[in-house]
Parts: sequence; structure tokens; C-alpha cells
Amino acid sequence: MPDSSLRAEALGANLPPLVVQAERVAATVMQGVHGRRRAGTGDSFWQFRPYLAGDAATRVDWRQSARADRLYVRETEWEAAQTVVLWRDGGGRMEWRSHLAETTKRERASLLLLALAALLLRGGERVRLLPGPPRSFHGRGALPALAAALATHTATPMATPMAAQADDPGDAGSLPRHARLVLFSDFLAPLEQTRAMAARFAARPLRGKLLQVMDPAEEVLPYAGRRRFEGLLGELPALLPRVEAVRDLYAERLALHRAALGDLAQGLGWSFATHRTDHRPETALLALWQALAPS
Repeated sequence: MPDSSLRAEALGANLPPLVVQAERVAATVMQGVHGRRRAGTGDSFWQFRPYLAGDAATRVDWRQSARADRLYVRETEWEAAQTVVLWRDGGGRMEWRSHLAETTKRERASLLLLALAALLLRGGERVRLLPGPPRSFHGRGALPALAAALATHTATPMATPMAAQADDPGDAGSLPRHARLVLFSDFLAPLEQTRAMAARFAARPLRGKLLQVMDPAEEVLPYAGRRRFEGLLGELPALLPRVEAVRDLYAERLALHRAALGDLAQGLGWSFATHRTDHRPETALLALWQALAPS
């Protein structure tokens, strides 16, 4: 059996606990449906507007009308399912964890993706996985199938976020119009690669969010003395005689890289956020859930 098949089986064996954990994380965040901020059939109040000829008398809000000495209609918000497209980087860098964390970056990104999917599916939304089948998952019972699809994609080596995307830009064009897009990665690849990846979606009216998942050691560089650092993607090793001597420079470079990622996201009308694997996943999930709320 090919190595990729063996790896897929191993990942699949771990999926049930991951799904259970994702459901538990999702259960800590309030669920609901996303409104579209337009009038229509729904339960949530949106706005009052003046009565127009042809409006049914049952739609008049008599209390509001009495206050203003004119007739007002109470409009509700159109609550309709939207499609949220999710992608999680499965590259070699995401496999790493330090002594400061209990989980790899990939495991945490997978958990957040599935927990977010659980919330969306419970709220009646549709979820699409990239790369994945050209269909959306729908209904609360779809989470195990989505998790299985995520494990299958992980079995394919991914060198960079660019390589982890769809096979060609045409797949981005096939996404539903006005879908939401959430990308999970450490985004430590050269900025040009991330920019090229994002450009695949720029032609579509998508609202996107980049969530950078980082190990705490990547944040603070806690090592001291003589250290040898080896890359996870075939890079040449680097031997540093005194790690503490470069800690400030490292922090400066990381801050500049993050600022550039934030500028990239802002230029596309997207948002950018960070999450550490030693922090609670519920905090990141709540922020994601709020970011997907209508503006």
C-alpha cells in the first residue's frame, strides 16, 4: 500500500476523537444564523421603514407609528444560508510543535476548522472544503464526512500554501458568489507566495479571513546558547552560536512579516488574526464566528 494511503488511514483513525473535540469546542460558542442585512423572511428585527401603498396592514408596527405620528412597517432581516469556504494548510511546517505546546500547528488548525464548521452547520450554513469535492456540506450530520475529507487532503504533501490550494485558479472561480473564505496556516512562507495564493480569489467578491496559527516557540524564540535549527521543507540548517543574541531581531522580523500579512489582507478587504497553540481554541473560534457575522 502506498505511504500516502497508510498515512490517510492513520489520520482517519484519529478523526472520531477530533470530531468530538471540535463539537465540544463549538458548544462553548453561541450558535445562530447569519443574517444578510437585507429585508426579507426571517425572525430578527432589521429596521423600521415608512409605510408604502400596497403594504399589508398586518405589517404596520402600531407602537412605533404612534410615537412618530405616521405609519411605520417593521422589517425583519433575511436569514438565508451562506457558503463558507474553509482551507487548512497541511504543509510540513504545520507538523511542528515545541516543548511549550501540546499540539502541532496542523492539529490545532484542523480542530479550529472543524469546530467552526460544526457551528456553521448547526446554524444552517453550507460549508465547502478546499481542496475538496465541488460541493458543499450541509446539515449537522455532515461534520464527520467533512473531517474525513480533510484527512484525505492532508495525506497529500503540501510544500506551501500555494500548492495546497486548488489545482488551478478556475476552482476559485467556481466558488459561490459572495461566499466567505477562512484560511488556516502559519503563513510563514515568503510573502509573495501568500500574495499569489490570495490573488486566486481576488477576482471573486469573497470576504476572507487569514488566521495565522503559531507555536509559542515561534513567537518568543525561547532558546539560548548554541543551537542548530533545521528546516521542515528541505532548507539548509542554520547554526547559531548564541540564540539570545538574535532574539530581538527575530521579533522585529516577525512583526514586520505580520504587518505585511495584515496589509495584504486589508488590501483585499479581508481580515487577519493570529492564534497560538498554547492558547485556548475557544477564544480563536469565537473571534472567527464573530468575524463571519454580517457587517
